Amino acid sequence: MRYLILCGALMITDAIIVALTPFIALYIRFEGNIEASFYATLVDFVPVIVVVQMVLFYIFHLYQRLWRYAGIHELFSIAGAVTIGSVILLIVAYGSNIVLPRSMYFLSAVLNMACIGLSRILVRVAYHRRHQRHKQCTNILIVGAGDVGASIAKEIKDHYGDSKKIIGFIDDDPAKIGQRLLGEKVLGNRQVIQQIVTRHKVQEIIIAIPSANGTLVREIMQVCRQTKCSVKVVPAIHEVIDGIVTMRQLRDVNLEDLLRRDPVKLDQSLVKEYLTGKSIVVTGAGGSIGSELCRQIARMSPRQLILLGKSENNIWDIQRELQWDYPGLSTEAIIANVCDEKRIRNIFARFRPQVIFHAAAHKHVPLMESQPDEAVKNNVFGTKTVAEAAAWIDVDRFVMISTDKAVNPTSIMGATKRVAEMIICGMNTKTKKNFVAVRFGNVLGSRGSVIPLFRKQIVKGGPITVTHPDMQRYFMTIPEAAQLVLQAGAMAQGGEVFVLDMGKPIRILDMACDLIELTGLVPHKDIKIEFTGLRPGEKLFEEFLSAEEGSSSTKHEKIYVANLKTVDPQKLNEGLTLLEATDDPDKIITILRRLVPTYVRGLSTYRRSSGSDEMVMETGKMPDFDNRHESG
Repeated sequence: MRYLILCGALMITDAIIVALTPFIALYIRFEGNIEASFYATLVDFVPVIVVVQMVLFYIFHLYQRLWRYAGIHELFSIAGAVTIGSVILLIVAYGSNIVLPRSMYFLSAVLNMACIGLSRILVRVAYHRRHQRHKQCTNILIVGAGDVGASIAKEIKDHYGDSKKIIGFIDDDPAKIGQRLLGEKVLGNRQVIQQIVTRHKVQEIIIAIPSANGTLVREIMQVCRQTKCSVKVVPAIHEVIDGIVTMRQLRDVNLEDLLRRDPVKLDQSLVKEYLTGKSIVVTGAGGSIGSELCRQIARMSPRQLILLGKSENNIWDIQRELQWDYPGLSTEAIIANVCDEKRIRNIFARFRPQVIFHAAAHKHVPLMESQPDEAVKNNVFGTKTVAEAAAWIDVDRFVMISTDKAVNPTSIMGATKRVAEMIICGMNTKTKKNFVAVRFGNVLGSRGSVIPLFRKQIVKGGPITVTHPDMQRYFMTIPEAAQLVLQAGAMAQGGEVFVLDMGKPIRILDMACDLIELTGLVPHKDIKIEFTGLRPGEKLFEEFLSAEEGSSSTKHEKIYVANLKTVDPQKLNEGLTLLEATDDPDKIITILRRLVPTYVRGLSTYRRSSGSDEMVMETGKMPDFDNRHESG
């Protein structure tokens, strides 16, 4: 009923506008001195004008639209109806010998478009004002008055105008403060956020700076936390592929945002050169790093991608994801154990891969401490099996994923990964192909990461368990790690152990506090933090290079090469033979110590004293990548 009343009111209003505008147009044309003959002719012609225009308005569905949502398309409809009507009236007038100035039709059309368009805009404004009286709008403050901030503001105005209101922008650029963006003022820098929130009753803050690093996001969040507002963030720049951000992409601030690092700059041409059109195998393809490698390799248009792993569900999931995202990509899901030599050789003989990424490994430190035979079986002999099968088919490039725990290892896991590195370096002397390893630390969000555990503990109301208040780890995101692995593979010459620049170490306790605060709770008050002590094989600090290794720079600013001693093939083979012949934990540890002299089980942190094999407790701070020495 309300809709019919509105339609009737609009029709009456349009009829009055159409009837009056010709007289106004004539008045304008003759500057107020209208000849009596023109006036009389127009009076007789007005009924025809009204009928023609009203019929066209009906044909153009001007009375079948929801004008509360009027936009540019509706204004085009009004312009089309008025223009066609004016042409028809001009033809009728000439055909009927009705003499009126031609300029009157043009002026009348312009006035009709303006008046009828204004009436529709008034309907929309009246609806929104009435609606806003009944519905409380969310007041929004946007941090970042750049292209992305403008994109978010425009979408809010276009699609959320009835439920969200932009109060203004925040930007640290002095030149922008006081200026207007899309009609909204840049109110100041981040230091005035709390004042603006209080003054304008802001309920939501949007951080629209995708290029911001973790330090900047953390500083902004520290200010925003004091306001008790809901805080959303635009994804990091590497997550916004096309540069266009929508409201659907906004999400709550998470730990990855607070630790956000500078985007990785890849030499795409170099990476594509060794991946595009090639047959590629990824072992451990269902794991965190393995699956991300598959996603990024898929973008390089390989000829075929073979997903190899033990976990059938994980392999199935990544294959389905790739088939959905890359329908033209040829994928093969292979369930196999890397320790099964016959099975691995048959797979490689069948698919003849040219590039292999070996990500399969046991990585859980405490579990491997209690099961050293399984760690050796999978990490050492699994790597050996895959590497020898790769050499057997004359693979072009072999990249093994290693870990910072392989440096001065205090755990079975770290020691076995160091032996795996030695196997890969040794393979380079047996074949002319490129066998390399890539060493990096913890990745945020991986299944073995502490972050998922902390989140579960917070959901349960705590406590969060941290092993030691001083424990530190290096972190990077899964996509960043995978990108750098691909880049390191492109730079391989054979026999290198590449080391990824992980930035600065982060205290686990600080991460736990950040996660608690991101949920709106207070550390030590709402969620308790308990210290449980170091577990077997764990260090307080991780290292990427031992004291005698050092590193050499490469063409990529975030990739280095560890200057390792040449592997003694005889000593390595003797050690592997002994390892293969025993499953006794004590004997395994003894053999690993011979193979990896820096392996000292049970020390939480230590360093090698210069010029000596003696291990001493480390009391200094971790070596920083920014201060790493370079040797030729």
